[in-house]
Amino acid sequence: MPYSEKLTPELTNMPKRPKILLVDDSPLILMVIGQALEKEGFISRKAGNVKEAMTVLENEIPDLILSDYQMPGTDGFAFRQHLMTVPEYKNIPFMFLTSVTDHAHMIAGISLDAIDYIDKDTPIVVIISKINNFLNSIRERHEHTIRELSSAAIALNLYSVPQEIPRINGFEIDFWHKSFENYPGGDFIDVLTINNRYTFIILGDVMGKKWGAWFFSFGYLSYIRAAVRICVSEGDVSTKSIMQKINSVIYHDPVVSDVLSTLSLVRIDPENETLSYTGAGDLPLLYFSSRENKLNRINSSGLLLGISKEGGFDEHLFTMQPGDQLIMITDGLIDKETPAGKKTDLNSFIDEIEKYLGKTNSFATLKHDGFLNEKAREQIDDCSLIFIQKKQLNDITNTSA
Repeated sequence: MPYSEKLTPELTNMPKRPKILLVDDSPLILMVIGQALEKEGFISRKAGNVKEAMTVLENEIPDLILSDYQMPGTDGFAFRQHLMTVPEYKNIPFMFLTSVTDHAHMIAGISLDAIDYIDKDTPIVVIISKINNFLNSIRERHEHTIRELSSAAIALNLYSVPQEIPRINGFEIDFWHKSFENYPGGDFIDVLTINNRYTFIILGDVMGKKWGAWFFSFGYLSYIRAAVRICVSEGDVSTKSIMQKINSVIYHDPVVSDVLSTLSLVRIDPENETLSYTGAGDLPLLYFSSRENKLNRINSSGLLLGISKEGGFDEHLFTMQPGDQLIMITDGLIDKETPAGKKTDLNSFIDEIEKYLGKTNSFATLKHDGFLNEKAREQIDDCSLIFIQKKQLNDITNTSA
């Protein structure tokens, strides 16, 4: 049975520490309120002016901005007005915390869609309580939305990951998937067996977050499934050729052509024990050679789907030997949040995963030894991993028996 979102409760339900961006030209205010927030379990980011605040926002998106009004250079109102013009920032909840509390200023602040206008003389415990109450309300609405939309998706039989994996003679195939914040997201996985011979492994990642990316993932999956079936029915089983057809359709479709997506396409032919791989803007496939006891990277040259008419796709053909393993991943597994912002680190991921490979129970150990659970705990995007292993001869014999 595939492994999707079956994490231990203490890890899946572990709340993330909310991030608060404090913007004030007073070092004392930044220190006092920052310490109070940290004591209450928040992560505080500090900026002494709007320019510094914008630098923080370029690296990470906070859960809430708490800003002064009177600051040298750009004041708090101009800061808020600018944020409202930037799609990435306009929906960040915004509070004013200021000593300017006359009625006209308060009305002006609220008119900028600020959620509150707080006097700096307000006791810190009350300020913290206001922040907590607001974020708890957001969290409750978030959980309610997830329950309603997930129920609708299930009722409509809309899945972006398989409910079960077909058995393929001579190969073990399984996957692990964890969506970001439990929203169905942009990662999509499928396994198609055609003509009882060829099996195609599909792994993609639609750029974007949450339901928007999830919606477009079905459009991409529809194109991919149709292209695979049509090409195979016409005798074309080349992953490069199939990828080019998928790319061509997306490139000319105005609905999805502006929605960027990666795609890894692998074809398994158990009759000849061969694999073919073509990628579009994806991460390298990680290939563990049992004979060499070494993990190698297989890089594709293809561009993101639909970004160019040609795409520049290539095709890698290889034969897996008994005990060889192939790992396919999306970037949620190599991205993490640091104090300096988002960091992408494939090399560290490879260093960590190597110790699990080369064993008969590699995938089971990855699932249950805490490695993937740890990745899910620090994730900032959807995380997906597909595992393929060429079975040892005795494993095939035992399965047949």
